[in-house]
Amino acid sequence: MPRSHQRVILKLSGEALRAPGSHENISPEIVESIAQEIKAAHQGGIEIGLVIGGGNFWRGISAANRGMDRATADYMGMLATVMNALAIQSMLEAIEVPTRVQSAIEMKNVAEPFIRRVAIRHLELGRVVIFAAGTGNPFFSTDTTAALRASEIGANVIFKATKVDGVYDKDPAKHSDAKRFETLSFTDALQLDLKVMDSTAFSLCRDNNVPIVVFDMNTEGNVRKALAGDPIGTRVCSAPTKMAEVTSV
Repeated sequence: MPRSHQRVILKLSGEALRAPGSHENISPEIVESIAQEIKAAHQGGIEIGLVIGGGNFWRGISAANRGMDRATADYMGMLATVMNALAIQSMLEAIEVPTRVQSAIEMKNVAEPFIRRVAIRHLELGRVVIFAAGTGNPFFSTDTTAALRASEIGANVIFKATKVDGVYDKDPAKHSDAKRFETLSFTDALQLDLKVMDSTAFSLCRDNNVPIVVFDMNTEGNVRKALAGDPIGTRVCSAPTKMAEVTSV
């Protein structure tokens, strides 16, 4: 059995909580499925921090592109992440996983303020910590939040759940000869201009040597496998780049 990571950040998109083709912003069934997989990893002794986007409710950059003030649009997106955080907290607590939501924007009636030492203590006591409201500042993505919080709490790795099973040298949806990386160095990801994370988030991970594992969350059990440290997806780190054995889609 592979050795599990001790402390991790799981990064989910807000769209991950919405059923494909549904008009509902949040699917309770999908939230429960994610929560069950988090619980399985949590029971294995892994300290889990969670960062989730708000794109199922609101996308600040899209609103800004349509004429809204960018800072205002981003603040609205931060509030959307709090709603998602509360939804996941409710489901985790319902299946007896102790959870805390820490918000970068003060809203004491529904969440704790983000305090680094308190977050670390929660993790040490076996609580899942959900980091909400982004960094608390406009113009930064939840990818950057994940990289920042991982660096602050000393996480061993960031697991980024996506719609594809790793990082490819070109878009696998458009190119049948696309090749997937098994491991990818920070340097090669930059040189090849692969969109692993936005540039600010990626730079934080590179500078603080926080590996990123990109994996497909649409396959049942993958969240649990990723959190448990099973080989899955593409690992972006300081190691030399290596293509996966199965390279074509």
